[in-house]
Amino acid sequence: MLLNRNIKVVTTHVLNEMKLRGEKISMLTAYDYSMARIIDQAGIDVILVGDSASNVMAGNQSTLPITLNQMIYHALSVVRAVERALVVVDLPFGTYQGNSKEALASAIRIMKETGAHAVKLEGGEEVKESVMRILSAGIPVMGHLGLTPQSIHKFGTYVVRAREDEEAEKLVKDAHILEDAGCFSIVLEKIPAKLAARVAKEVKIPVIGIGAGHDVDGQVLVLHDMLGITQEFSPRFLRRYHNLSEEILGAVKNYITDVKKVDFPNDKEQY
Repeated sequence: MLLNRNIKVVTTHVLNEMKLRGEKISMLTAYDYSMARIIDQAGIDVILVGDSASNVMAGNQSTLPITLNQMIYHALSVVRAVERALVVVDLPFGTYQGNSKEALASAIRIMKETGAHAVKLEGGEEVKESVMRILSAGIPVMGHLGLTPQSIHKFGTYVVRAREDEEAEKLVKDAHILEDAGCFSIVLEKIPAKLAARVAKEVKIPVIGIGAGHDVDGQVLVLHDMLGITQEFSPRFLRRYHNLSEEILGAVKNYITDVKKVDFPNDKEQY
């Protein structure tokens, strides 16, 4: 089903309606005003201000180093640009795990200081208390199961998760726990497609996949990956819709050449 352009503003309620009528949900990351403005104008349903900014914006090897203050900076930039999409902000590592009071304080800072619409956090049963405390303040929460990048040192690898029955059953249980706790949606990352389809069928809330097959309620990708700005990351689930790194490289080389040849600026480009 194609985009419903009659939707003026996407809310959590709208996402639920989309799931009910079988309309797939489109979601991309963004970290700055200019990119957020473009993808919002294109009609994206959800913009995730992801902690992947740690990788693609700051050059870190994982999502762990990014701070709450940095996430707030990126989120504020994105929110300024958005008119239609639902803006969800990742709670960064260390701002919610094991301390539900800190989780609430972190979520409140994001909502008050950025104007975002929701927060996202990783984990299932182990973060239930944090989820419920955040929700008690009226802040919508998106869950995240499967491959959870903030737990990279626990897993030790970015391979597909929940291939074994025990881990798969725990993931299904965690999905129900997050739904029962009040999450409005769940991201499933890098898990078998059949398992993701089962979760999407069993829970009533929208399930967004990344490397989780097509039988979920929507898809999310990192903007810099799908545009081909980053080239080092090439998992099976990633489709590159453009090769901007090559185009930008060519444009900059042309600019350098024109400057060296005194071809820029020309007579029409000066006062």
